[in-house]
Amino acid sequence: MNAPCPLDHIRIVLSHTSHPGNIGAAARAMKTMGLHSLYLINPRFFPDKEADARAANASDILEFAKVCTGLDEALENTVLTAAITARPRELSHDVFDARQGAHELLRYAQQQPVALLFGRENSGLTTAEVSKCQIIIHIPANPQYPSLNLASAVQIMSYELRMTLTENAAPPAIRPSASFNELESLYAHLEELMIISNFLDPQKPKLLMQRIRRLFSRARLEKEEVQILRGILTALSKRRQT
Repeated sequence: MNAPCPLDHIRIVLSHTSHPGNIGAAARAMKTMGLHSLYLINPRFFPDKEADARAANASDILEFAKVCTGLDEALENTVLTAAITARPRELSHDVFDARQGAHELLRYAQQQPVALLFGRENSGLTTAEVSKCQIIIHIPANPQYPSLNLASAVQIMSYELRMTLTENAAPPAIRPSASFNELESLYAHLEELMIISNFLDPQKPKLLMQRIRRLFSRARLEKEEVQILRGILTALSKRRQT
């Protein structure tokens, strides 16, 4: 039996898309490069005839697209998510260009699901959305006019993933990474204990949780490491109650 193609483990996630034509064009861009997993977070119009028309012969991508009500649902069970954004961030994750980012994503997509997150056409990704990702991918463009159409950005990243796969037939394997769900549970557990211990004031959180997310994003925690951290937090919590 042939091993699964890493491209089968890659999700293209479009957040709050306004124009259905962009959804169809993104589906076409994906299919030309061998991607097929499309997730849509609260699209303004979908299904839509314009999306079907722009998809051309990639209507099957639209047919099986998963429509989600929130980002957590779209990223469920992924082990690495790249925020595709051109805007500088005050607390930035590791930043890759398109080619470097494709290589990083494929390292993790050998056996586990990963995602590329694209934002709204007019405003891109929110800070809250970026904070749920582990890396940022920036597509180099003319600094005087860096605005890139959503479907064009999907096409560029799909192409870079295809080329990386072609040039690196067998990227080095990595140990099983913690999933999005496991990391979110860790963050919730940690935040709860920080509030109980008065280390974190929920009325004035500032950027503490954002900094913690960035810290663990750089670490790329494995499943076993998350289990260890959760165990430590549980033990400390029980110790405090005695």
